[in-house]
Amino acid sequence: MENIFMESPIDEMTVRNMSPVSLAFVGDAVYSLYIRTFYTKNSTAKAGELHKLASQMVKAEAQSNTMAQIEEFLTEDEIYIFKRGRNAKTTNSAKNATLIQYKRATGFETLIGYLFLIGNLTRLEELLNKTTQRS
Repeated sequence: MENIFMESPIDEMTVRNMSPVSLAFVGDAVYSLYIRTFYTKNSTAKAGELHKLASQMVKAEAQSNTMAQIEEFLTEDEIYIFKRGRNAKTTNSAKNATLIQYKRATGFETLIGYLFLIGNLTRLEELLNKTTQRS
């Protein structure tokens, strides 16, 4: 995955000091773009149907399930970043998910944002590809 969004990654210590909610903000956008691209490349559906498919994957409940799917593949450091996001205090809540699902989804987005911002795109792509592999 070529980094088309930034000239260079951000220093890892700088990213580690960012708010987990800020990392989740970026992670949400990165994951949404990944899913939209995946469905566009792998489907002949029209835009409206693509939107429905993508929306099902990026909602909190689905992201929580996705986190469960990749959790066993995470390093200790990645688990730490996930937990920072999961445990972060937020003022938002999910419309159609439990609090636990929402927090796990926030942790997932935090991890995705972290990997993207530090420029570890190889690892990011490896984990994201696991989310769309068919069992």
